[in-house]
Amino acid sequence: MNGFEELVGELSTVDESGVSRMAKLARQQLQLQQRLEELEQEAKEVARNLKQVQEEDIPNLMSELGVQSFKLTDGSEIKVQKYYAASIPKDRQAEAFDWLNNHGFGDLIKNQVATNFVRGQEQQAEQFAQECVDRGMAVNTKKWVEPMTLKAFAREQVENGADLPSDLFGLYVGNKAKIEKATR
Repeated sequence: MNGFEELVGELSTVDESGVSRMAKLARQQLQLQQRLEELEQEAKEVARNLKQVQEEDIPNLMSELGVQSFKLTDGSEIKVQKYYAASIPKDRQAEAFDWLNNHGFGDLIKNQVATNFVRGQEQQAEQFAQECVDRGMAVNTKKWVEPMTLKAFAREQVENGADLPSDLFGLYVGNKAKIEKATR
C-alpha cells in the first residue's frame, strides 16, 4: 500500500460521531469568542460609566453642596481627592525632552541605545559605545520618561505652583471620588 492509500484509509476511519463532535466544538468556540467580545465591550462601557460618576458627577455634586466628605448611613465615607495623569505625546517627545532638559529636569529622561551582535563579536560588543557608528552598525535608540515618574513629577510641579505646559505633557488634573467602606 502506498502513502496515499494509507492516508485515505486513516481518513475514512473518522466516523460520523467524530465529525459531529468537531462541528459542535467549533460552534462552541465561535459562541465563546462572540461572548468574550460582548463582555469586553460591556466592560468598556462600565468603565466609561464609572469614570463619569467617579470623576465628574460625584465631585461636581459635592462641590455644589460645598462638602469635602459625605458619610452614608452604612458608615461608608465619600471623599473627593485630586488625581493626576500625564503622558508625553509621541509627536511632541523631542519638544518635551528639550523642555525637561532646559528646566533642570533632564534626569527624568531615560536613554537606551542597543544593537544586536552575533556569535563571535564579543570584542565588538565591549567596544560598542565608541565604535558602533564608525562600523556602520544599525543602532536602535529609545528615550522615555517612566509613566509613574512623569505622573509624580507633574503632581509635584502643579502642587508647587510651577508652570508646566499641560499640552506638552498630556497633563490632566481632575478630582476623583473615593468611597471608603465602613469597617465592621
